[in-house]
Amino acid sequence: MAAAGSKRVGRIGERTVSGALAALLDLTCDCILFLDGDGLILLANGEAARLVGSPCKDIEGSVVSDLLESGTGQDDASGWPFSRDGLASRCRLKRPGGRGCPVMVRCDRVSGPGETYLLVMDELDPENRVERENTRLVDELSQANHRLAGTLRIVLGTLDSRDVGHLFGRVLEELRDTMEAEGAIIYLAEQDGFRLRGITDSLADKRVPQFMAYGETVETLATRVGHTLRLRLAPPTTKELRGGHVTRREVIDDETHEVHRISANLLPPFRGFLCVPVWFGGHVIAIIEVGWSDGRAMHKEDGRLLDAVAQYLSVELMAAFSQLRSRRAARLDTLAGELRETFVGSAGLDEGAITDAFDRLCEELSAVLAVVRVNEAQRTAMVDLPGRDSVELPFDLDALEEGFSEDGVAVLAISAGSDLSCWLARQDAPCLGALLDMGRISGTRRCVLLLRESGSEPFEDVDLDFLHRVADDIRQAVAGAEARTQDTRISQALQSGMRNELQKVDGVMARALYSSATAAAFVGGDFYDLIRLPDRRACVILGDVSGKGVEAASVSAAVKTALGAYAWEGLPPAHMVRSLNDFLLGFSRLETFATLFVGLVDLEAATLTYCSAGHPPAMLLRASTHELQTLDVQSGVVGAFREMTYRDGVISLERGDLLLLYTDGVTEARGPKGDFFGEDGLSEALMRETQRGTDGLLDRLLQTLDTFTDRHLDDDVAMMSLRFDELGPVSD
Repeated sequence: MAAAGSKRVGRIGERTVSGALAALLDLTCDCILFLDGDGLILLANGEAARLVGSPCKDIEGSVVSDLLESGTGQDDASGWPFSRDGLASRCRLKRPGGRGCPVMVRCDRVSGPGETYLLVMDELDPENRVERENTRLVDELSQANHRLAGTLRIVLGTLDSRDVGHLFGRVLEELRDTMEAEGAIIYLAEQDGFRLRGITDSLADKRVPQFMAYGETVETLATRVGHTLRLRLAPPTTKELRGGHVTRREVIDDETHEVHRISANLLPPFRGFLCVPVWFGGHVIAIIEVGWSDGRAMHKEDGRLLDAVAQYLSVELMAAFSQLRSRRAARLDTLAGELRETFVGSAGLDEGAITDAFDRLCEELSAVLAVVRVNEAQRTAMVDLPGRDSVELPFDLDALEEGFSEDGVAVLAISAGSDLSCWLARQDAPCLGALLDMGRISGTRRCVLLLRESGSEPFEDVDLDFLHRVADDIRQAVAGAEARTQDTRISQALQSGMRNELQKVDGVMARALYSSATAAAFVGGDFYDLIRLPDRRACVILGDVSGKGVEAASVSAAVKTALGAYAWEGLPPAHMVRSLNDFLLGFSRLETFATLFVGLVDLEAATLTYCSAGHPPAMLLRASTHELQTLDVQSGVVGAFREMTYRDGVISLERGDLLLLYTDGVTEARGPKGDFFGEDGLSEALMRETQRGTDGLLDRLLQTLDTFTDRHLDDDVAMMSLRFDELGPVSD
């Protein structure tokens, strides 16, 4: 149906008449010119260009009297070299180089704006006419063969291609060569418009629009028509040139001669171009533009050829389109994972870590960062726009984000035409992108804008989801770091008395040492104690509770307290451990267990009664023989199973004997090549270092361990040594 207000002749509307006339000019073998009342040539068809021997662009704009002269030597009354009443006139056509030929001309006035004439001319020499027709047919055949060969190369070169870069590059270069064009461009449909996906090498130094939003470009025209458009860029008017920067240009449809005004920054760098819509499933999935800078004539056959190529390419491009989206989603997933590992792996998330994360986000998303500083008390927000001083944001963030907030994070797309986008544009700032509000982190509300320039591609759903994931990871990482800091403080408070100075026991020289394996110094489950008991007795304790942090520290504190109480009750070590097992099974809410060594020293009887519950065997260095003896009576761990058997071991002591207790962090320490320090390594170090005396023995053992591991401990280390200096009955 014709547009409202348009004239109709039968079933033919004005647009159809214009299209039919344009088609007639292309199809006819006659040479046709349109003239105004002053004889200025307004339009020339391809046949006229061939007859004259000059391109249409050189003919159009010239005066007809410079092209034709009267064959009789007499002009009409108005000075024209032919009559304008539709009658035939013999004329002579002026050709470049002074050559001319006789032609028959008929000219008559037609309906149109102002005074408009239609001129039809043809050669009188039949031989020249036949020769020109043959030349035209040969040229068309040669061009058709070239187009056909190019089409076959495109099909064969892209068949089943899954390499996106190869597909786009091969198609564009083949199209440019086939159409003998200056360059070719391809755009793929995205959520909000068409994004540039490839150009020919010939356009590397040209300005090519990166993104074309729906409804604002030649895409709208191509979608409406449904096939390839032949478009020419009209020269700017004198008025536009006087105004300086031309923001909109007139584009002429060669088929219908309709004129469209389109934003200059959305047009390709051509004077004339073919705009090819690629259809798939009833939707335009891509736009291909093939163009020339010299404004040459574009034929309907060229458009039909490109429509055929586009029909073939639609399936290949759809597969490539899906592959591009999958690759982008995978790349964003990888980056999100890398950032998450960085956040989780850090002991604490400082401002530098957050800044580094947003630098990577901006690089990946081709955006710039604008930090928003929120004053919640005054309900105001200041934004640091790129290259500008801070300005107040004239929006209530809570109202702006309503409906977009989830899990404390709000991600809002800043799309063209939105209130926020328009405000940013008025500030001469990039005005597309996203607002990311991470809510309150460490007591401060964190909000940023990630911005792109006007005309750039808007953020897609996959980009917004990516930002939401990263923001949520930052929130969790900060919350985790704060929780770990709090746990460390609690753990340190719980264990402040667990590794205090050992009680002094007459006749025993006792030392203890603890070293954390972590840079953050998280408190682990290692503990030790020496309890002085009546009648020259003492209880020595060293153990290791599984895990770290508050749970391990609280269990360690409870174990140490319980063992102290059992020792004062006078229970033997195995009985103490058995009672502790029952206590732990009812105490811990988690699957926590402990290994420990409990020894009861009787200085009067010169004996050590012990229970080693899943703990590395203690070592006793005999003073008299300098031989090393392991205390190898072993029982199971504590706190794991209800029915567990525990046994006591008894060993006699001699004056000067040295007892060494340690946790598995010592023997399970690994060297750079993965080898364990082991009991043999500890035995050798103990034998060697005791030759230098027992003062500072534990420090030297730890230094040996640091050297072996290159100062990379995998677990906490606790060691305790007891030297028995006074044994047996004490004389009065």
